[in-house]
Amino acid sequence: MIKLLCIISIFFLSLNARENPFFAPKGQSVPITSNMDTSLVPLKQASLSLPSTARVIESVTIKYKNLDGSQDTKSISLDNKIDWHLPVFVSQSYQNVQDTKKSARHSYKKLLHLKFISFDEDGKTLKVTTSDKMIRNFLLVNPHRIVFDFKRELDIRSYIKKSPKNSIFTKIRIGNHKGYYRVVVELDGYYSYQLHHSKNVYIFKLR
Repeated sequence: MIKLLCIISIFFLSLNARENPFFAPKGQSVPITSNMDTSLVPLKQASLSLPSTARVIESVTIKYKNLDGSQDTKSISLDNKIDWHLPVFVSQSYQNVQDTKKSARHSYKKLLHLKFISFDEDGKTLKVTTSDKMIRNFLLVNPHRIVFDFKRELDIRSYIKKSPKNSIFTKIRIGNHKGYYRVVVELDGYYSYQLHHSKNVYIFKLR
């Protein structure tokens, strides 16, 4: 009786056995396991805004997740001048983005025109036109502003002019002092500037 039971057990074991249990039987697929979230939206475009103190972008680093769920980074060195007013884009597209290049000739927009002085802007450039001689110019902070004095006896009340919404030169203030008048031009962020002077024209170029 015991011999018969052993023969029956060996027979049933031989029916279920495979040469290698770690491989799937023929015709059967093995599901691939992954930590990837298939519900994520594909990347089209993302943007990043920089503070007003930013002037040069030195590198860009991308942190990504691999198929097995591990994380890694990849960087690219740039060292390029940037305009903090414009966002930095991250995009995965073959569409060519064409830069609109400005003409070498400035197209100034009117900010403030008075009888003795006028102010016009073109992006980061401020043109001040006056026959009055500039005595001094300097930069102050909190708020960030350019201050310049012109020689003239002037009898006016303090004058304040707010600029259009998208202007870098947000506000112009004029006040009279003994022997000169002071102009204060408030800025929308942190800048340094270069001053160029020709006859009756003062050009302030922000950077």
